[in-house]
Amino acid sequence: MQQGFEFTLHCSDSNCDARRSTFTTPHGLVEMPAFMPVATLGTVKGLEIDQVRATGAHMILGNTYHLTLRPGEQVVRELGGLHQFMGWDGPILTDSGGFQIFSLAQRTKVTERGAEFQSHIDGSKLSLTPERSIQIQQALGSDIAMVLDHVVSLPNDDAAIRDACERSIRWAKRCQELSAPLQAQFAIVQGGLDKELRKECAARLAELDFPGYAIGGLSVGEPPAAMYGILDATCSHLPADRPRYLMGVGRPEDLLQGILRGVDMFDCVMPTRNGRNAFAFTDSGPLRMRNEIHRTDDRPLEEGCPCIACRRSRGYIRHLFMASEMLGPILLTAHNLTYYQRLMSDAREAIEQNRFVDFFRGKMAGWGAPAEIPG
Repeated sequence: MQQGFEFTLHCSDSNCDARRSTFTTPHGLVEMPAFMPVATLGTVKGLEIDQVRATGAHMILGNTYHLTLRPGEQVVRELGGLHQFMGWDGPILTDSGGFQIFSLAQRTKVTERGAEFQSHIDGSKLSLTPERSIQIQQALGSDIAMVLDHVVSLPNDDAAIRDACERSIRWAKRCQELSAPLQAQFAIVQGGLDKELRKECAARLAELDFPGYAIGGLSVGEPPAAMYGILDATCSHLPADRPRYLMGVGRPEDLLQGILRGVDMFDCVMPTRNGRNAFAFTDSGPLRMRNEIHRTDDRPLEEGCPCIACRRSRGYIRHLFMASEMLGPILLTAHNLTYYQRLMSDAREAIEQNRFVDFFRGKMAGWGAPAEIPG
């Protein structure tokens, strides 16, 4: 592990693969398992950065593709780097732009050199090679930089999945040649829903000795059970002494399913996006706050939740959405992020007490989700 970074595995649950760990970075400690709020453009949509801190977040995520288009990585560098730019003094992870190869596929051409994007803003051309992606992330000054990978949609044909996987490994090697002090690069395992290919990719990337490893290319159209199967096949082939990051996932049940299988880190836009659309996460399942049933309900969204939204009634929050008041999305965004952070904190405690399986089953029962234990 390079200078300024340290991964410490404190304990594992004896009844499953759940892990309790910490990851030290130049900007502080991340308690794991951890969920990272998504700040694509240097902002967690709808919240001021102090409100993000108040949710209990330890690390946040920015995006290379979007920040190089607006405002440009040199602007961020001149304004003190991404930490000072957005007022966040904790750790930051930046995605490489690989997901945009999938999400903006109609505007993107992939070659061995890299990805050629047509900007979704004004149609201008953006060339994002592995080297350029790392250079942008170094200018942004993130603590963790993701290597550029080739993400394809699922399902897909075997040849396309193999080709993207092999290219991702070659691109990871090119990114590694530009590694810099005080920034840890994480490699990304690809391979679609092919378990053997995932194992092979994990093993080959492990040989390159990256500070951390991500599992990418999931939650892109496949059923949840298929994703869980890939996690079963992949996690055991990643180094036990490095962080494991499941990218772009997801629902609360997906987070616990990942933790059960040995994943340490997660990110997703779901808590913020759903909050802006009147959808609140609770231990009893989701609440759709525009529904008539909440009109005169004087209860908080969740008893015992310390967030700013739970100081108000369900009826008031419904009123805000029905009246198109901007405070409604702000409050539900704060609530959902707080809910995710409480879920992670409770999961960490359950692992420490060797009762994660019981915790997992209890949460799944509340959400009405399947609670099968693998293996």
